[in-house]
Amino acid sequence: MTAAPTATVKTAAPASNEPVLLRQDEGRVAVLTLNRPQAMNALSGELIAALDAEFERLMNDKTVRVVVIQANGGAFSAGHDLREIRSSTEYAFHFDLVTKCSAMMMKIRKLPQPVIAKVHAVATAAGCQLVAACDLAVAASDAKFATPGVHIGLFCGTPSVPLGRNIGSKRALDMLFTGEPVSAETALRDGLVSRVVPPAELDAATMALAQHIATKSPLVLAQGKELFHKHMEMDLEQAYAYASAFMAGGMMREDAKIGIDAFVNKKAQPEWTGR
Repeated sequence: MTAAPTATVKTAAPASNEPVLLRQDEGRVAVLTLNRPQAMNALSGELIAALDAEFERLMNDKTVRVVVIQANGGAFSAGHDLREIRSSTEYAFHFDLVTKCSAMMMKIRKLPQPVIAKVHAVATAAGCQLVAACDLAVAASDAKFATPGVHIGLFCGTPSVPLGRNIGSKRALDMLFTGEPVSAETALRDGLVSRVVPPAELDAATMALAQHIATKSPLVLAQGKELFHKHMEMDLEQAYAYASAFMAGGMMREDAKIGIDAFVNKKAQPEWTGR
């Protein structure tokens, strides 16, 4: 188990020397907590770098099968830090900031583990992008989602990338052009989140989902995630050809043989080998 500060949601602002990102492992689930509650967990350069570094560590962490991203305080994330944006008028500064943020978001897709966003309160702009970049998202029923850049003369360009891929062009452009928030139920209907639960049940429901997925073969989770994201970028014929080869190969793997044997013989939880 990784030794790290607790990931309990709190409302007090962290001390100046407290890390902007916390990690606590619960069994085979790594819980990452955005810890800038005093700034609505805005994605500062420091927080982006911390997330990127943690994702890099998780790439080769064989003990972790699922990752949960949550946040302390009164918001999931309000997006980029506007104070930081205002601190420079140099194009190079802003290009570096958004490029690093995009690279961090891309690492979520490249991680072998499924990544679940646990969303409370609000997720706006790059915070909404972070939700869209995750494989799954569980939202409190009172959560709101928005890409409000148009209100301040700034189109949410990078958030539009995963948002459009999650909910389609018409719904994404509606959010992007109006900047208006959508409810958790609308986000569920559109495909931005995968589950909506009462606020009081958010912690338990998210962890139950993560722990359930963590009982599955790590090889199947990693390869299945890669398969899904790849075939979604292919035309239908290519996707079927790719998925057919994938499934035939999967049937030859040791974990498939173990799982099928356990199912047929009504055995307890299979002991996966990762092969």
